[in-house]
Amino acid sequence: MSSPVCGLDVHKDSVYATVMSYGGEVIEERKLSNDEVVGFLGRYPIDRVAMESSTSIVPVYRALRGKGYEILVSHPKRTKLIAESRIKTDRVDSWAVTELARLDALPLSYMPPDDIAALREKVRRRAFLVRMRSKLKVKIKAQLTINGITPPSEYGLFTAKGLE
Repeated sequence: MSSPVCGLDVHKDSVYATVMSYGGEVIEERKLSNDEVVGFLGRYPIDRVAMESSTSIVPVYRALRGKGYEILVSHPKRTKLIAESRIKTDRVDSWAVTELARLDALPLSYMPPDDIAALREKVRRRAFLVRMRSKLKVKIKAQLTINGITPPSEYGLFTAKGLE
């Protein structure tokens, strides 16, 4: 592999990109909006793009993968151990991820395929909603107790009869 490598420090609304040659020379560093990344990378013969895992990377990850780039997603805690820096800026983070990708030393994080990711999100969302429902039931029971109302003991409070 002798093509340049790009490292991205991705945030909610912006990306700091570092393009580095195979030999380790920085070709370009630039702050971009998330929408500009694909066009920016199209100017270079880049095969690999590296970024640190976070919630913000998902739209950028999907857009780049759709364009055929090899995407390396690093494990944030392990990357921090390797690339510990006293100065923490977007530029430094982008450079560190690029350098580790160039050296094949980037600790990778698993990114599931879209269908598995969608299924995981459904399960997470359902678990969240079940927890919320349980918390609300506890609050309703507490409010009834505070107001001196005793729920019927022969049937549950949240059954059809109990709701009446």
